[in-house]
Amino acid sequence: MATIVVWLVTGTTMSSLNKWIFAVHNFRYPVLLSSLHMLTAVLVGRPLAGLWASGDGNLGLCPKAKARVLLLSVTFCASVAFGNMGLNYVQLDFAQMVYTTTPLFTLTLSKVLLGKHHHPLQYAAMGPICLGASLSIVGEVQFDHAGCCFLFAATFLRGLKSIQQSTLLQDEHLDSLRLLCLTSLPSFCILFAAALVLEVAPAWDGTLAYGGGLWACLLLSCLGSVLYNLASFSVISLTSALTIHVLGNFNVVGNLVLSHVLFGSHLTVLGYAGVALTLSGVFVYHHCERLAACWCARWARREKEE
Repeated sequence: MATIVVWLVTGTTMSSLNKWIFAVHNFRYPVLLSSLHMLTAVLVGRPLAGLWASGDGNLGLCPKAKARVLLLSVTFCASVAFGNMGLNYVQLDFAQMVYTTTPLFTLTLSKVLLGKHHHPLQYAAMGPICLGASLSIVGEVQFDHAGCCFLFAATFLRGLKSIQQSTLLQDEHLDSLRLLCLTSLPSFCILFAAALVLEVAPAWDGTLAYGGGLWACLLLSCLGSVLYNLASFSVISLTSALTIHVLGNFNVVGNLVLSHVLFGSHLTVLGYAGVALTLSGVFVYHHCERLAACWCARWARREKEE
């Protein structure tokens, strides 16, 4: 529970802080920001991993596991980059509504790629979760086609990334800190190269005319990303790739409040109805066994009375 609380709090804070950097400080380099997150993970995570291993800094893996780590890094980079690019076009509340469909992508991918089976009510819970997200998107007053495409691409990749993380954490028996160290360096190289080609070279005017407030926000964002990624890996190792995204829908409420307070955005009545429907789906998912037992007991009593 403590790990989940840390993950939820850091996730809500990170989304709002990144949107603040883009909207208020007019920072034009979202992919570069993602690369700085990974660089911070390298600088902070590797010394911590050395201490955690009591001086044994060996992070070596077998060739097959190394290939899976590299593939995870590519997926991670693409999901983060698409998510940050989407935030450049849309409001934070709209982005969170799109992200509520992540459990559906994760459920489908886990079934197709891993052959995992889930409770029938968990499949049924995807209906209100995704329908609620759709209603919220319809009710959102600020819609951008490019931003929506970026966000749905990020959502699909987030589901795939979680399945890859779950496989490495549970099958390869890696701990969260070690996995972060293994993925952060290749992720930084990929994202930094992409930022130089796609953002810095075309957009940089030769000066960085940003104030101290932006640099403070960037530092907080980078440090927060390390804590968020560690908490995310820990939650996946303790639960599953699907559960973390279903739990993540509770971030919707916190981000809606922060988006309204910080950026003045708002949802229509239809949008709030979508949020309520999504959260009801989350409730069904997490209490499927209890709901099924109550339904069976009620049905048995009715048959006995008849």
